[in-house]
Amino acid sequence: MPPVKSHYLQPAISLLRQNGQILQLIAVVICISTPLPALAASLPVRELSLWWCIPFAGTLLSIAVCPILLPNLWHSHSGKIITLWCGLFLLPLSWHYGVSTSISLTVHALLEEYIPFILLLLALYTLSGGIVIQNIGTGSVRLNVSLLATGTLLAGLMGTTGAAMLLIRPLLRANAQRHHRTHVVVFFIFLVANIGGGLTPLGDPPLFLGFLKGVGFQWTLGHMLLPVLVNTLILLLLFFCIDSYLWHHEPKATLVAQQTTPSLTIQGKANLVLLLAVTGVILFSGICKNTPVWHVYGIEISLLAWLRDGLLLIITLCGLKLTPPKLRQQNDFNWAPMREVAKLFIGIFITIVPVMAILQLGVAGNFRALVQLIQHNGEPVNALYFWMSGLLSGFLDNAPTYLVFFNLAGGDAGLLMQYFPKTLLAISMGSVFMGALSYIGNAPNLMIKAIAEQQCITMPGFFGYMVWSAVMLIPLFLLDTLLFF
Repeated sequence: MPPVKSHYLQPAISLLRQNGQILQLIAVVICISTPLPALAASLPVRELSLWWCIPFAGTLLSIAVCPILLPNLWHSHSGKIITLWCGLFLLPLSWHYGVSTSISLTVHALLEEYIPFILLLLALYTLSGGIVIQNIGTGSVRLNVSLLATGTLLAGLMGTTGAAMLLIRPLLRANAQRHHRTHVVVFFIFLVANIGGGLTPLGDPPLFLGFLKGVGFQWTLGHMLLPVLVNTLILLLLFFCIDSYLWHHEPKATLVAQQTTPSLTIQGKANLVLLLAVTGVILFSGICKNTPVWHVYGIEISLLAWLRDGLLLIITLCGLKLTPPKLRQQNDFNWAPMREVAKLFIGIFITIVPVMAILQLGVAGNFRALVQLIQHNGEPVNALYFWMSGLLSGFLDNAPTYLVFFNLAGGDAGLLMQYFPKTLLAISMGSVFMGALSYIGNAPNLMIKAIAEQQCITMPGFFGYMVWSAVMLIPLFLLDTLLFF
């Protein structure tokens, strides 16, 4: 096989350049550290105050607020801002508890959480970007409902980002002659970019993080299937009513309806096979448990995890090699969203360490007020877990929010699945579903908005979108509370 062309490595090179400060900081810390056996040093959790959580809060607020208030600064210097927050955590940590502790926590976060997380997103994003769907027909009500339903299903199998990037442009092309199109994009965000991601750990970053923490693939599929189905059917019914009304008030509705329906074409089919391979790899890693695990300088090294990550990387490279560049050009594919996600999450995974540590102390830690609020007589209040994890997901980021409440519930996947399944379900549903409440609740939301605006579709602003989500989604989530909690 000929070598992979250099432009395929460009995203990795750009990522290294844009995150150079973080990597340099880690390298300096490693170089001046004490001997490697000291890497087993752990964080003295009971000594930590809430001040250690400021870098994490600053990271999330920067992600949520800067793109809105300071868009030019953020897009040009987001890597530097994330680096600053990482430094504000790692440098004081090294000063107070030793360089070896800082290294140990950073290496643990990168090897056991960040790298598997990014490799899965990279595989799904890369493969979906090599599939081109054309000639799907005109934007009739039936076609739009079919596309939304298909996208919702695909989101659970190939990720919300992958499904959204795969179908948003065909959907917009199908509705190009329609006058009323904003509602189509809004419901696409509700369903494909959020609700559909709840079906499997492949669907949305929070659930994959839960998978990495030990939540079974089958558990997620079995428990999330009914909530996803109920929410999907209700939203599709609402969309059908709205789209039917607007279809009959289209100035060009008759002209559009009389057009002949072209034959559907799908290019880049090799990527569909590779997507199935990704699903198989994740399923295998979830089913196969009895594999060797080594502890090297306090870092857990699992043969299964390394095999999973290696296969995901190989599949990604195969997708790059087998896909003609013209197909990615037809999809307007670029690496900017992937670079942005990689930059943001390296900061999240590093700065969230003290937050997770304090939360695991429960009522004995500094978050005792929050723990007591969502518990009653020692039992979790599942409705509050659902709403609190959901509301934070809607305005911050659903992946770290999931981790926060997962740890609030004890952080033991086996215990939660067996004895507190409704609590784990509440955290999963809240983190995934309520990412649709705002544009910043989930990464694909803003990506879809930008693509729609490029196609001259007038999209609601930040608060205008929230009017849509409040009217359509809040009653639905209240129904979820009554049905499931």
